[in-house]
Amino acid sequence: MATNTSMHVIKNEDPVIATESLANDSLAKEYFDKKQKLDEYFASGATQSLSWRKRQLKAVLSLLITEEKAISEALHSDLKKSQEEAYITEIGYLRKDVKYLLKHVEKWMKPKRVGTPLLAMPAKSIIRPEPLGTCLVIGAWNYPFQLAISPMLAAISAGNCVILKPSDLAPATSALIAKLLPKYLDMNAVAIIEGGKEETTELLTLNFDKIFFTGGEYVGKIVMKAAAKHLTPVTLELGGKSPCIIDKNVDLAIALNRMVWGKLINVGQTCIAPDYLMVHQSNLDNVVAELKKVLEKQYGKNPETNKFYGRIVDENHCARLVSYLDNQNVIFGGKHNIKDKYLSPTIVLNPDNNSPLMQEEIFGPIIPIISFSGRSDMLKFITARAKPLAAYVFTEDKEFEEKFIERVSAGSVCVNDTALFWVNPNAPVGGVGTSGMGRYHGKFGFDTFSHEKSILKRNFSFENSIRYMPLNKFKTWIFKRFLR
Repeated sequence: MATNTSMHVIKNEDPVIATESLANDSLAKEYFDKKQKLDEYFASGATQSLSWRKRQLKAVLSLLITEEKAISEALHSDLKKSQEEAYITEIGYLRKDVKYLLKHVEKWMKPKRVGTPLLAMPAKSIIRPEPLGTCLVIGAWNYPFQLAISPMLAAISAGNCVILKPSDLAPATSALIAKLLPKYLDMNAVAIIEGGKEETTELLTLNFDKIFFTGGEYVGKIVMKAAAKHLTPVTLELGGKSPCIIDKNVDLAIALNRMVWGKLINVGQTCIAPDYLMVHQSNLDNVVAELKKVLEKQYGKNPETNKFYGRIVDENHCARLVSYLDNQNVIFGGKHNIKDKYLSPTIVLNPDNNSPLMQEEIFGPIIPIISFSGRSDMLKFITARAKPLAAYVFTEDKEFEEKFIERVSAGSVCVNDTALFWVNPNAPVGGVGTSGMGRYHGKFGFDTFSHEKSILKRNFSFENSIRYMPLNKFKTWIFKRFLR
């Protein structure tokens, strides 16, 4: 059993935004003025050209190459990420992201010809993507560089101005973003606001053309409530408890290596990490034994000294995770040092379903294993809960695979692996239900920050008076023929 802790513990939701304005007049005026300047620059049309968009994207690519060391050092300071993990999950990911945007943005910008109904002929119909205006991007602390810059890139590729708010829980990365972006980007179109609850709350009083938020459900509701006052569209990239089924008769060594990679990268602080495992009771002992081997193989007998095993973002979050182990059946790990923000990879067997461990998104290196007597029970357990951001199944049974995909509603589903769908720019990432709304990545990010304006063009060469008043039986008959 894990020992009790008397430390103050917070839930897995940081009160980073107040529910109403904190009435800071100086901040309110400063932010209003910043946004107004961005609005004016957007209205000038400067951000709409292909050349402007490509210049900004190329500048970010140059930043990622030139400043790689500084970015890695900031991520190590905030989360003790290794240089290798920082590159794979943040710097390299963004390099691939921006190159994809550069390759495709010209095509995405072009108007698309669509069909026109006979009733409107002769005419042509066009859909033209246009930028929304000035957008607010609120980043997250778990991938503090990637989750701030990636949505900003999508907004810029669509021709918008952006106010970027990095997470204050990753102060080194936030400060670096504020330092670096002015060296590379057109700061007539971009503003960076650092700070915490007070700053974010004041920002949300402004009337943006789009808000993009990455974080948890609790704060997501506050963002949406603030946006509703201005009817501002929002994209909410949230999270949830992503299930992972380990079916019978799969190669456990491969399955659990893949699961552990997806679960423990960034020490479990990933919104799409497998949150809990579901295992048939006849296979439970085998899964537990193999999982212990895999954990030691990937992170060693003492993960605390392993450079590829980072740290929890702060002491409060570490204390929260340790508290989840109270009165649970901890069968592996559980070692912790809250001052060092360290918690070892930990396995909990059949946790109490009403405990915080199973009621809240874990966002840490704890792996609950739940045993079931049959597949139907597993699916019922998953579908009775809130819709997750991701759902995972390891199985060789194609019929069960299809049943899982059909029955389980989730932002994304991954079969026989974890998290890899995130690197595919051709597929959207986004939640459903309480795990979020809206989507981004690749073309989907461009679309998120664009409005598809429909245009109908006619000329004066043909005139038909059938639609004009007054109507008569013949005109009505014509309309009925076309409008069936």
